[in-house]
Amino acid sequence: MNKNTVIGFVLIGVILIGFSWYNTKIFKEQERARFVADSIARVEALKNAPKVDSAILALNDSIAKVQQMEQAVAPVYKDSLLEIASKSAEEFFDLENDKVKITFTSKGAQTSEVKIKDYYTHDSLDLYLIKKGAGNLAIDFYTDQQISTADFNFSKVSQTDTSIVFRLQFGENAYIEHAYTLPQESYMLDFKVRMVGMNKYISRNMSQLGVDWRVDIPRLERGYDNEKNYSTIAYKYPGEDKVDDLGLRKASASEDITTKVEWVAFQQQFFSAIMLAKDNFSSADLSYKFYDVADADARLMDCSANMLVDYKGGDVVEYPFSFYYGPNLYKVLKSYDYGFEKIVPLGGWLIGWINRVVIINFFDYLSRFISNFGIIILLMTIAIKLIISPLTLKSYISSAKMRVLKPEIDKINAKYPKQEDAMKKQQEIMALYKKTGVSMFGGCLPMLLQFPILFAMFRFFPASFELRQQGFLWADDLSTYDSILQLPFNIPLYGDHVSLFAILMAVSMYFYSKMNMDQMPSGNEMAGMRTMQLYFMPIFLLVLCNNFSSGLSYYYMLSNLFTIVQTWVIRKYFVDEKKLYAQLQAKAANAKAPKKSKFQQRLDEMYKQQQELQRQQAQMRNKRQ
Repeated sequence: MNKNTVIGFVLIGVILIGFSWYNTKIFKEQERARFVADSIARVEALKNAPKVDSAILALNDSIAKVQQMEQAVAPVYKDSLLEIASKSAEEFFDLENDKVKITFTSKGAQTSEVKIKDYYTHDSLDLYLIKKGAGNLAIDFYTDQQISTADFNFSKVSQTDTSIVFRLQFGENAYIEHAYTLPQESYMLDFKVRMVGMNKYISRNMSQLGVDWRVDIPRLERGYDNEKNYSTIAYKYPGEDKVDDLGLRKASASEDITTKVEWVAFQQQFFSAIMLAKDNFSSADLSYKFYDVADADARLMDCSANMLVDYKGGDVVEYPFSFYYGPNLYKVLKSYDYGFEKIVPLGGWLIGWINRVVIINFFDYLSRFISNFGIIILLMTIAIKLIISPLTLKSYISSAKMRVLKPEIDKINAKYPKQEDAMKKQQEIMALYKKTGVSMFGGCLPMLLQFPILFAMFRFFPASFELRQQGFLWADDLSTYDSILQLPFNIPLYGDHVSLFAILMAVSMYFYSKMNMDQMPSGNEMAGMRTMQLYFMPIFLLVLCNNFSSGLSYYYMLSNLFTIVQTWVIRKYFVDEKKLYAQLQAKAANAKAPKKSKFQQRLDEMYKQQQELQRQQAQMRNKRQ
């Protein structure tokens, strides 16, 4: 067979295949058109026969109802006891003491609602840390099918004034028991999961049980942004001294922890729900998501913790847990000795130490005798200012020395007007300071030592439960912003209200800055610094503090006012600048030629090198000319 014959057969095959494909396509299109035409005809026929149409619809409805009934009758669980428990009616039971009232539901034998007594929301309503139906707790495991305890109604076995026990029956001698105990005068609810005879049902290859806990934390405070900024999920590793968290000021966050965890806290600004595993969780997958400010149910954040515990096996297995439902009061949290108090954001090691050891104890001591926390803050401000007054005096004297030496420094500047003499000018200024005993950093160091106290106050007031709903003057709650005017619109960064304490704080900052402007060196190079100190900082703090704790703005206002008074007293009674200048001149005249330090020796060497370089450059320019 030659080449042309082969090509001919190939072409014939291609034509046949193409023709077959085309015929099939035309046939399908004709069938589709016929189907559409038939459908239209049937619809028209049904329009002309309403009785038939009604009968068809009625028949379809009956078929759907039968299918629903069959599905309802069909068992979901293979075990008949579980099937009954999944469909039985939900019941509610209460345990309470003088601190909390906890409502339990038989559905999953878990907490349904938690009311914290003696505390109220910002709008004076009863404070529910967990609202009915806003939480879920489930123990998950596998038998011959996946089981979650939250799907079943437990039977109440017993109840006393302080305890309640629920049971889910699996067989004649097999059940799961949830036992709760609420001691008097305690925010801690003890919770024990007891499995009896369940080793006959739980799959042999099961090495861990799931513990899934979820809560919708409600909004409880006045300022949404402030409440949101201090709410998160915290957790603690066993044996660790510190507490970790998923971070603050985030819209949502999650973390998968593959090591053991001792407890997990769903932390609102001033209240927390904490789950403790006394034998530790073997791992935890944590996440939270904040709801929008306009949420119809006034929810703050959705918190979830999917944890695992090691399955111990055996005929009787017990898992001891505890729940803390209560306020973020430092000393109350610390009394349980599980490190709960570390969720209170008091700052790092130094700032936190100042708050824990000094500020909190000071507040607690004065609150025994004084019920008005505005007065307590006033007394605390006076005490702090008196304690650091030696530093304030030293800082002022150092600044005054720099200020009175300004004429001498101006002479040195006039002596070396050229840019190439800058190093020599610096050497002479340093020599002047050394002869007069003035330190360039003498005024800065005492001020730097005061910063930890300022930062401690910044961390203490927004996190201080002691100030919650404590009113003073026009402020209803010192833990959140005060508002003398509600704006009909929202100003970015500033907010939709006007805080009077923030305004007064900014005004006091302005006058304090104005009072101290004469301590700053004059000149064009300092104009920007003067403007920032006099205008920018007060405006910046006004915007920043408008949404912060009114107690914080009140403290900063008092601090500025007392500093103004201190400065006036120091100027009038402690420092005479004319005498100070005479003392410095006498000291400089009697001073021996100071031995040059290594730093000054290096400066001299650099100056000589610079002079030699300039000389060489001048010679090269002369040669070119």
